[in-house]
Amino acid sequence: MTLLIWVFLLVLLAGVPVFIALALSSLLFTHFIAGIPDFVILHRMAGGIDSFPLLAVPFFILAGNLMNSAGITNRIYDFASALCGWMRGGLAQVNIMGSVIFAGMSGTAIADAAGLGTIEIKAMRDHGYSAEFSVGVTAASATLGPIIPPSLPFVIYGMMANVSIGALFLGGFIPGAVMTLFMMLYVWYCARRYNMGRDQAFSWSMLGTTFIAALPPLMTPALIMGGMTLGWFTPTEAAIAACTWAMLLGVFLYRSLSFKKFYKVTLETIETTAGVLLIVAGASLFGWVLTTTRVTEMAAEALLSYTTNKYVILLLINILLLVVGCFLEPIASISILVPVLMPVITKVGIDPVHFGVMMTLNLMIGLLHPPLGMVLFVLARISRMSIERTTMAIVPWLFPLLASLVAITLIPELTLWLPRYAGLIK
Repeated sequence: MTLLIWVFLLVLLAGVPVFIALALSSLLFTHFIAGIPDFVILHRMAGGIDSFPLLAVPFFILAGNLMNSAGITNRIYDFASALCGWMRGGLAQVNIMGSVIFAGMSGTAIADAAGLGTIEIKAMRDHGYSAEFSVGVTAASATLGPIIPPSLPFVIYGMMANVSIGALFLGGFIPGAVMTLFMMLYVWYCARRYNMGRDQAFSWSMLGTTFIAALPPLMTPALIMGGMTLGWFTPTEAAIAACTWAMLLGVFLYRSLSFKKFYKVTLETIETTAGVLLIVAGASLFGWVLTTTRVTEMAAEALLSYTTNKYVILLLINILLLVVGCFLEPIASISILVPVLMPVITKVGIDPVHFGVMMTLNLMIGLLHPPLGMVLFVLARISRMSIERTTMAIVPWLFPLLASLVAITLIPELTLWLPRYAGLIK
């Protein structure tokens, strides 16, 4: 079993894609050591992606891509600018508020960074903000994408942990609000310290005009969450409804989504979905091997023999997730670690919905750091800054993010109140 872990780590450190590292290490163990027939291995991998909730993945990816390609991000940014641009450090506050709105449509941090990031960084630079400050606030606000529903990581976690995806979606609202508050307070602090001004005067007419223009996209989160809460459709059907709504906006209302753009968006969605499903298939096999060889059980026993204090265990898990998040992308991390950590959190009485939101936030913070932080690479390319310079620009923004993580970890009701109120959990 030690060989399995070492092969996985060595192959991963060699720069091989995560899916190949997971599958190769698992196959070496099952074929040459355990002597498991090949058809069983293929069955486990296929079974890992044979899931109805997993159908939501391509549709949420497609919905986010359609929103970006249809020019909807511009309308969201204009409304956020009218709403928050009058504050000190206005465009930084706009940056955060734009991400809050777009998070209710895309479900991924990378879509947020790539879609709104291009507009936001250019606008902030044109108004005299430093490149570092512009990139830092864009990176931090992008982490809201998977916390405020809909959320692609929540779908994967819900499937792996057998937890209600609807409860996870509702559980992300208040933590998302807490993150927004901490980031906006940090902008207010920076504005006072560095004497930042207001970027535009407040205008009711401008706010009304931009709100009307952005109203159809703003209805997307209401469509998704309202339909799920009222029982009209499942999370998978909600993802399809979001895609349908995005296509109606792009084709008929805004007339900005041509057949050529739609073809390009479809290919991008297929490519991204294929990557996600390959990781899930490889991780399913890897997780099955860990479970059948009692590694998950032994890991739980080892941790619980060290301490049974819930808060100490939460601290240790947070540290583990922050480290893992710097080396593995969130989908792979969730697929690998959920089978290992679920027995631990179950035994110490941590609610799996609370743990899912906490785990996702940890892994989103990991997206901001080398060596494999995808948001870091996206923003470095958009801003045309070096990886080193981009990393240093993001470091100060870890303070509001870590403060949010502490609050969400220590106060479970921030996550659990809404799902309980809706009757999705006890």
